[in-house]
Amino acid sequence: MQNKKVAIVMGSDSDLAAMQGAIATLKKFGVEATVHVMSAHRTPEQACAFSKNARENGYGAIIAAAGKAAHLAGVLAAHTTLPVIGVPIKSSTLDGLDALLSTVQMPKGVPVATVAIDGADNAALLAVQILGVSDAALADKLAAYKAEMEQGVLAADKAVQEKLKNL
Repeated sequence: MQNKKVAIVMGSDSDLAAMQGAIATLKKFGVEATVHVMSAHRTPEQACAFSKNARENGYGAIIAAAGKAAHLAGVLAAHTTLPVIGVPIKSSTLDGLDALLSTVQMPKGVPVATVAIDGADNAALLAVQILGVSDAALADKLAAYKAEMEQGVLAADKAVQEKLKNL
């Protein structure tokens, strides 16, 4: 059975605003997503159990969003063989740099793919690309999405060229 669900695990309910783009992106591609709040520090047993059982529960990837110390992605990655994508959240006086460094600096053997600070949309797209490796229909949707982006950029370039003619 192919895993099509993506888990979005947030370290705090305050991360929901930053993660809404990921939820919308997954929905746009028809990928089922579940959203949970778990803390690497305050609910470590629950986070570990969720991650250990994620594959058996039908998940194909996990997106982990956390700010400040941002250990959530690493804790989840330590307990699964599924790909884990970390989203550092801007939530402190360090503008998310603390979360970025905590998420990206994983030890050898425990990889976490890390997107930009507050990069929820790209985390979802990466999850869709991962699932698309074994799902041709999803890969086709991604190709169409990229073609739409290309057309948008070409249209913007054409509009700029027209404006420049009038300067």
